[in-house]
Amino acid sequence: MTETLSLPTFEDVLAAEKRIAGVVRETPILTHAALDAAAGAELLVKAECLQVTGSFKIRGAMNRLAQIPEAGRKAGVVAFSSGNHAQGVARAARLLGMPALIVMPSDAPKVKVDGVLADGGEVHLYDRNSEDREAIARDIAAASGGAIVVPAFDDFNVIAGQGTLGLEFARQAAAMGKPLDHLICCAGGGGLISGVALAFEGLSAGTKIWTAEPKTHDDWAKSLAAGEIVANAPGMRTFCDAIVTPQPGNLTFAIGKRLLAGGLSVSDADVREAMRQAFRYLKIVGEPGGAAALAAAVRGLPDAMRGTRVGVVVTGGNVDAALYADVLAGRD
Repeated sequence: MTETLSLPTFEDVLAAEKRIAGVVRETPILTHAALDAAAGAELLVKAECLQVTGSFKIRGAMNRLAQIPEAGRKAGVVAFSSGNHAQGVARAARLLGMPALIVMPSDAPKVKVDGVLADGGEVHLYDRNSEDREAIARDIAAASGGAIVVPAFDDFNVIAGQGTLGLEFARQAAAMGKPLDHLICCAGGGGLISGVALAFEGLSAGTKIWTAEPKTHDDWAKSLAAGEIVANAPGMRTFCDAIVTPQPGNLTFAIGKRLLAGGLSVSDADVREAMRQAFRYLKIVGEPGGAAALAAAVRGLPDAMRGTRVGVVVTGGNVDAALYADVLAGRD
């Protein structure tokens, strides 16, 4: 039941901001008239793809690992991720002097696997179609003699850490004299969007927060509409690897059910076009999952959002060079 869950609050996001200061960088807000014209609204695009490790995930990972007592750090951490959380955990672990082992799918983008290895993390590959990554991580941690499992999204401190992006965005928009009417952010398990929603609740409560997801994995949109967690149908495919999760998390949905306005869904073709537009107009690299929110905006917003000011988060830029080259060249 929702009332039995221990959920982070706006104050926990503020505490996380202090804890991760000096590790994360403040990422910029970018604009372009061509994107505004395509969306039918004024877009403020937060380029979190320029974050340390190439995505927002360092925020939650650092907040979680920094709270492990010194005595418990020697045993290290185990995480499971398709790549961006993996890199965030590996970097945070290296900065804190902890070993890290990451359970990653065998089809994870090479750039993400390489990022983990570059930060000294160990990688255990698994088959996402036939194996349970959470069970693998638990077994490895149990056999290690004390390693701590760090979930990718459904964790109190991970959510609070991801919410620091929302603090930044709300303050930046206010400093520009352009508070947001709406904000669109991609959603997989929901650690980022639930944390961002907490931040905006405290700093810009009038901003409506929307999820962006692939049409084949729109569990957030369906869950918000139903008022309860709805899982994706098995066997569905999308190239947005960073946001492929079975369903929202229990903690993240408890927050999202209260604070989110609804969900938007996009096709892989929409995402490819958004990646091209991000490159052409903003000069940034957006990975497929990371560009989903921009795709939801530039394909044309719902009528209720047209003529308003809309924040968009490009959450990551870790995409293999060959895939990115194909996208830019239109080899879909």
